[in-house]
Amino acid sequence: MLMSSDIFLQFCVAGVTYGIIYGVVAIGFTIIYNTTGIINFAQGEFLMIGGMTAVTLQRYVSLPLAILGAVAITMLAGAAIEVLFIRWLHRPSVLRMIIITIGVSIVIREIALHLWDEKSHALPHFTGDSVSALTVAGAKISPQVLWVIGVCGAMVLLLGLFFRATPLGRQMRACASNRDAARLCGINTRNMVTLSFVLSAGMGALAGCVVSPITYVQYDSGTALAIKGFTAAILGGLGSTAGAAAGGLILGLLESFGVWVLPAAYKDAVAIAVMLGVLFLRPSGIFGNAEAARLREF
Repeated sequence: MLMSSDIFLQFCVAGVTYGIIYGVVAIGFTIIYNTTGIINFAQGEFLMIGGMTAVTLQRYVSLPLAILGAVAITMLAGAAIEVLFIRWLHRPSVLRMIIITIGVSIVIREIALHLWDEKSHALPHFTGDSVSALTVAGAKISPQVLWVIGVCGAMVLLLGLFFRATPLGRQMRACASNRDAARLCGINTRNMVTLSFVLSAGMGALAGCVVSPITYVQYDSGTALAIKGFTAAILGGLGSTAGAAAGGLILGLLESFGVWVLPAAYKDAVAIAVMLGVLFLRPSGIFGNAEAARLREF
């Protein structure tokens, strides 16, 4: 069955929208992995906390202040997770850290269920409403989609500048390269680890706020995002920020066009199939190196 150009463009827009969200989650995995060697499976919960907190704050303050407050609270939560569950461990195995972060994500979901409820929530659209849409080459694009692409794309670019053009970013890169050597050079590696959790939590929270009007958010929405973000990270090459962004876009497009081929119920199965395929065929990912291939051990 042939696909018309407007439907093709519609699938592309949907794929890029979700792909850039997966890319942000994947970059969160990468930031923490590069600095600590930890695979943080609570990463998806940062998007959930950001979205749910913003929905609550928006009842009392303006939307921009609600988003800023949600990002700040989520960054504090990221720092608390590192201090309470990670900092006191001495050279833990990767498998132990996976189990700990999965446990943390379960605890966060249970707390979120008691703080809020099991219903879906959403912020209002930043501009326009749920029915307003732009028409480009026959495809309808919601203004909120442009917000998602613009804000998440800006985060990725600013993160790259942060790592390359600021002393703090270069210190984090030094920790990623060799933590022992960085410590000998006078870098406080403990603070760098905490900063990596704070930074990834802030990015996740902002992404959760921006995407909330489109996808809605609820207490358990972080689990699927964590799986897809991790898939994007290993697809692009765990440890590569650019690879994580590219992996997210590839996964988003595969999911989007997969709906055209497969029933919608199998949409989430695409991510699992991609993850298994990468782990079996190329554990280092598309842009990764041999270091990322250590995932084969799990």
